[in-house]
Amino acid sequence: MEAFITSANEIMWSLPMVFGLLALGVYFTIRMAAPQFRLIKDMVGQLIGGGSSSAGVSSFQAFAMALGGRIGVGNIAGVAAAIYLGGPGAILWMWVTALFGAPVALAESSLAQLYKHKVRGEFRGGPAYYILEGLGRNWRWLAVAYAAAAVFASVITGPQIQANAVTAATSEAWGWDPLWVGLGMAALFCLVVFGGMHRLARTVGLVVPFMAAAYIVVGLIVMIAMWQALPAMFGLIFSSAFGMNSLYGGLLGAAIAWGVRRAVYSTEIGTGAGAQASAAAHVSHPVKQGLAQAFSAYVDTLFVCTMTALMIMATNSFNVLSPDDQSLITEHLPGTEEGPAYVQNAVDAVLPTFGPSFVALAVFLFSFTTLLSFSFYAETNLAYLIPNKRVQKATITVARVALALSMVYGSVQTSAFVWSLADFGVGIYTWVNILALVLLSPVTIRLFKDYDRQRRAGQDPVLNPREIGVENAALWEQVHDAYERTGDLDRAMDYVADTAPDTRAIQIVDSKEG
Repeated sequence: MEAFITSANEIMWSLPMVFGLLALGVYFTIRMAAPQFRLIKDMVGQLIGGGSSSAGVSSFQAFAMALGGRIGVGNIAGVAAAIYLGGPGAILWMWVTALFGAPVALAESSLAQLYKHKVRGEFRGGPAYYILEGLGRNWRWLAVAYAAAAVFASVITGPQIQANAVTAATSEAWGWDPLWVGLGMAALFCLVVFGGMHRLARTVGLVVPFMAAAYIVVGLIVMIAMWQALPAMFGLIFSSAFGMNSLYGGLLGAAIAWGVRRAVYSTEIGTGAGAQASAAAHVSHPVKQGLAQAFSAYVDTLFVCTMTALMIMATNSFNVLSPDDQSLITEHLPGTEEGPAYVQNAVDAVLPTFGPSFVALAVFLFSFTTLLSFSFYAETNLAYLIPNKRVQKATITVARVALALSMVYGSVQTSAFVWSLADFGVGIYTWVNILALVLLSPVTIRLFKDYDRQRRAGQDPVLNPREIGVENAALWEQVHDAYERTGDLDRAMDYVADTAPDTRAIQIVDSKEG
């Protein structure tokens, strides 16, 4: 089994995936006139404004749910693994992925908003929805493939790496038994997640800003203490990224591959995962939420991941594997496995005795909010796959329990195994989503240009899907019709949220509601 997963990962995460994703980001950058740079003000403004409704959450809450999925073990253990496997140069390729991946995040989140549905009284959407509604019934098989892969990754493979990182960090800090830590996390997860989407949104909305801010503050303290080493660290990153460093020159291919691979896992750019949270937001134009989610790529990679990398390298708290995988090029921490321990050593070098405990707490908060987001993603795709409400509700309950059990199982596995499993799950649905984004790129460009035109005219952008030739966006047609009648956008959106009937975005077989 492990050999199969390793072989599959080598195929899924090969150079076509790496350069294909970057090429898609460059394409959207050109066609949208570099929104990741010129619309930063709009990105931040969208997080501050906007409200929620009975069927949806605020733009910030949707952003926080997606950020909760993005800021996780990838920001600590993932960065450490990227340096270990690809050398310091992998960090630059993480930055490149974030900068050119931001328009991809904008595209997938805007599409999720455009083709969202009201399911069991709540807004739901994501790649499975926009594949079917945007590409038509002939592409139903692709939509089903994405939804099934997303459920598998969210319930089975993804939770294991999150729980495993927590148990590794808590064992390092306090010597806690991994099994009991896994059981405790599973119990706490169930208490929160059975409270529904709005409790999930409130929980993540409270925790995400706190955990990110605290982590960045500690990172700044470490970097201030090590400020003399920072110029050399940036030089090391740039020279290693392009194969110009004599020590790490042989890792050029690995730096690119692992930098992009770990950035995709950390930011979820191109995977469509964050787009599922975006569909739940209450906004007047889909691109507004797309911009909010594009900004999350910056928060995740340019702030949190960079902070981790600089802490690790400035304090020489890392090892680097040779290209032949048989020896170490650099060995600053003999006998230390790549992962949270790198960061714990880095913080401990500046703040003695504080590092292990602080990083263990940070890993727990990062991972726990990611697990809550995984639950939301699983529910979104199960709601898509199962039209019968009673069966859907029961299946979602089973999925929540299975997710909790995956956490317990992953807590006692090896780090190498759970990372390989996590990459396998993410790789499957990322390939499906990238294909969908390519096929739907004309719709994405029309949608973005409609937003940009209204913004340039000094208007608060409001979508009229008929005006730009978009079909199958039923909820947005209802919002615009209500807006035309009332002249009040907030009232129109609240009215549709309260009165729109539940819809079924997919029926694997056409059947009547049970």
